Amino acid sequence: MVVNISSIETSSNGVWQGDNPLDYAFPLLIVQTTLILVLSRFLAFLLKPLRQPKVIAEILGGVLLGPSILGRNKHYLHRIFPSWSTPILESVASIGLLFFLFLVGLELDLSSIRRSGRRAIGIAAAGISLPFFCGIGVSFVLRQTVEGADKVGYGQFLVFMGVALSITAFPVLARILAELKLLTTEVGELAMAAAAFNDIAAWILLALAVALAGDGDSGGHKSPLISIWVLLSGAAFVAFMLVFIGPAMKWVARRCSPQNDVVDEAYICLTLAGVLVSGLITDLIGIHSIFGAFVFGLTIPKGGEFAERLIERIEDFVTGLLLPLYFASSGLQTDVTKIQGAKAWGLLAMVISTASAGKIVGTLAVAMMFRMPLRESLTLGVLMNTKGLVELIVLNIGKEKKVLNDEMFAILVLMALFTTFITTPTVMVIYKPARGIPIRMHCKLRDLTSIQNLKDELRVLACVHGLGNVPSLISLIELTRGSTKKSLIKLFVMHLVELTERSSSIIMVLRARRNGFPFFNRMRQGECYDRVVGAFQAYSQLGRVRVRPTKAISALSTMHEDICHVAEDKRVTMIILPFHKRWRGEHNEIEESVGHGWRGVNQRVINNAPCSVAILVDRGLGSGSQTLRPTAIAQQRVCVIFFGGPDDCEALELGGRMAEHPTVKLTVIRFVEKDGKTSTDMMLQLSSTSNCGEHNYSFSTAEINHEREGELDELVDAEFQSKWDGTVLEHFEKVAGNIVEEILKIGQSGDYDLIIVGKGQFPSTVEARLAKRQAEHVELGPIGDILASSGNGVASSILIIQNHDLAHLEEAPVSKVVGHTEYKKLKGDNSLSVGEISKDVV
Repeated sequence: MVVNISSIETSSNGVWQGDNPLDYAFPLLIVQTTLILVLSRFLAFLLKPLRQPKVIAEILGGVLLGPSILGRNKHYLHRIFPSWSTPILESVASIGLLFFLFLVGLELDLSSIRRSGRRAIGIAAAGISLPFFCGIGVSFVLRQTVEGADKVGYGQFLVFMGVALSITAFPVLARILAELKLLTTEVGELAMAAAAFNDIAAWILLALAVALAGDGDSGGHKSPLISIWVLLSGAAFVAFMLVFIGPAMKWVARRCSPQNDVVDEAYICLTLAGVLVSGLITDLIGIHSIFGAFVFGLTIPKGGEFAERLIERIEDFVTGLLLPLYFASSGLQTDVTKIQGAKAWGLLAMVISTASAGKIVGTLAVAMMFRMPLRESLTLGVLMNTKGLVELIVLNIGKEKKVLNDEMFAILVLMALFTTFITTPTVMVIYKPARGIPIRMHCKLRDLTSIQNLKDELRVLACVHGLGNVPSLISLIELTRGSTKKSLIKLFVMHLVELTERSSSIIMVLRARRNGFPFFNRMRQGECYDRVVGAFQAYSQLGRVRVRPTKAISALSTMHEDICHVAEDKRVTMIILPFHKRWRGEHNEIEESVGHGWRGVNQRVINNAPCSVAILVDRGLGSGSQTLRPTAIAQQRVCVIFFGGPDDCEALELGGRMAEHPTVKLTVIRFVEKDGKTSTDMMLQLSSTSNCGEHNYSFSTAEINHEREGELDELVDAEFQSKWDGTVLEHFEKVAGNIVEEILKIGQSGDYDLIIVGKGQFPSTVEARLAKRQAEHVELGPIGDILASSGNGVASSILIIQNHDLAHLEEAPVSKVVGHTEYKKLKGDNSLSVGEISKDVV
């Protein structure tokens, strides 16, 4: 059916007036967009276990909706994706592509490419040149085999094929490396640096290809002077943007810095208009409009407030809504049915094998010349073979310029899909970073104290979500530093950054030089660090604490793997985690939460950590000017609440280290049973299925000798009292009564800046009374939960410590608190009980 597109109206009058909305441009665009987004998201969900980038799902979604699968039903195709709607859909998608390429240029730091070293540049050059020449060789075969391919001039066809086979998709590669946790390994660092260089070269080659192409049907007959004028005009445009627009954008960025108040909306609007104007200019020149947007993005200063605000404003809308339309439109134009017969499928196999061999062999050879191990060199080659975004852009432009016909387009799209799809599983098979077998030592503070070598360091891994965690953490580390007679503290600071679908989350890690998993950067003068690192750098200059900062960029579901691996690899004694809630204001009246997902990170670290773990509930510890000069801190009042058990002993050990600090006044409050006797009126029944929900405390299922543990508690407490005199230590014993009321009274009194408690993996007879309470934060244990819960009026910051013990890692939630008589009746079932683990509990 032939439709006059000029007769198409934008919106309908509605079904009640007899109009079919699908016959109008805007309602049909809404239906198409919704259909594409729903299907691509569903496919992304299905491919997530295979760790495939989202672009795979979006292209597959377009293929499914297009003439290859669903489009074989002509009624569906003419109703949902009629030919007259194609320019409208592609125009909207091209707007998204224009701004996405602006973001790519915005996040691509040319200075990082310059300092990437000879290896990255050499690997990138080999990864471009060999596949490019292979593509030229393949193009001769295709011109002789594919019908209609010889109608296009030799020059533009050879260049397009060479570019299509030599590209590495920088954004897609970053996502794959992040998913495989290779982003900060040596292989990942090299791959990203080489891919960035490859990206620049690809855009230059693409500009060359477009300049040569013109209109593909007549490209072979036009004057060579036209291509030369296009290339010269393109070079002049780039020079003008870098020489004149670059300094202008630096001035705009300075105007919009935090020192000059907020970012002016006018500058944001002018910048977005600049993207469109840059695209228009390159389109007038004869180069695709996306090239202008990319170059304009390069002129924006990296890493400042202005760049971050631009990313925030446009990235989610562009990458979440508009860009999938572009990828899907590529799939809609891909007709797999055009590839028919053994000859056509043989051509597809030849193109895939040639593209892959060129990339992998070229990269492998150069990497081994730089003395990289064979396995890492091969992995690098496979990673550099990743296609995706730029590949599809090249193919779409080639089809638009009539350089590629339908069959060639389908072959090259399937090649891009296949090479990207196999990257992740291939890398997982051939390369797993060698992490070695860490030496397990200093897993607990008490282990460190028992070693007589005072030169041994206390190694602490402290995690932060952002600047808000810095003052309290610095104050805590300063208190833990103890006396100057003691050994140094080696502080590994890990800035936790959630890996999202935003590419900016990935690029953040590339703005600092690193090597390792993750790499802890030594402090160097003159390097640019973010504000979190800068705060710790200033603190480390005061001495007695050596700071090594890094960023861990990972999905929340696997963030604990990064934390636990570094703790094991660096042989740290204690991990400090920030609580997912924080209070601020003069009376802690405002509660902030970073999200429930971060609570899950803490829970998984507690369950898998190779050392002791502390969770800091911040209620103003270190607020104010006291964090600027830790040596001048006013007297800090620290309280240790001691019930007994390994966790409480670890808390007491930490309190002892703090007592050595000249500004700390330490108080120990020990809760004991009346007359020191243990009652057996009630028992804790533990669930073997761990299905008691999120409101039941978990305790260790390991067998212990409760009597021996009680004797050990007495010994630890007696040694602690004998070590400290009354000048720094106040020691009280309280007979356990109403535990909740007494604990809250301590927290609400405001007498202490910091209260330290054990988590209670092995609850004492006093703590076990609280097992039947509805827990708000089960990961904190009974005592920590009471003090950290909202609405209780607790004024002090809380530090909850779990002692590390390899023999006591198994835990189960409490399913029931039963009387002794009822327990005897339940003895025959399969559940675990306190009696079975030698614990009589009141």
